[in-house]
Amino acid sequence: MMFSQSEENYIKTIYHLEADFKKGISTNAIAKKLDTKASSVTDMIKKLSEKDVVTYKKYQGVTLTDFGKKTAANIVRKHRLWEVFLVDKLNFSWDEVHEVAEQLEHIKSPKLINELDAFLDYPKRDPHGDPIPDKEGNLQVIEKSLLSTLKENEIGVCVGVDDSSSEFLRFLDKQGVALGKQIKVKEKEPFDGSLVIEMDGKTLSVSNKIASNLYIQKSR
Repeated sequence: MMFSQSEENYIKTIYHLEADFKKGISTNAIAKKLDTKASSVTDMIKKLSEKDVVTYKKYQGVTLTDFGKKTAANIVRKHRLWEVFLVDKLNFSWDEVHEVAEQLEHIKSPKLINELDAFLDYPKRDPHGDPIPDKEGNLQVIEKSLLSTLKENEIGVCVGVDDSSSEFLRFLDKQGVALGKQIKVKEKEPFDGSLVIEMDGKTLSVSNKIASNLYIQKSR
């Protein structure tokens, strides 16, 4: 089944929101995420419901059907594979790729995407540490925690970011924070949750806002 670019954007947005909502997603939450009117969301939900992508129940919200989940995972797969391609093969930095991948993810050719996956040697994660679904929609999930939840003297490796905005990624570049870096929490300030961390043999002060946007895989 073919979907318009607008429909695909809605499907992907609902897919991402489902990670934050235990139950159905409200039309207001979708409208806020897409910066659009709730009435526009309602119209689109009707269209997607007719295509068996979502189910909507009053007072219970929107959920993806099994078909909808697989469709969404395919869009996310394309987006993240293109991000890997842009960074690994065209030397884009990780803060530059999202907007370009937003355009490339709407290419329809399954053969192109499968060949791209093979060309990149079947990557499991994108440049921001997010898992890449396989062609069946399956994700390889790893155990991770926000840096802000680590205790003093705990150690882990940076495996992802919650905020993938260009501004935040450029800030991390300036601080030398990157995926694969080992981080140790030296001090934790009870007042504001700020941290003093050790990385590459150097100490660095990190605000709670930054620590709440960095994913760490704790060392055993």
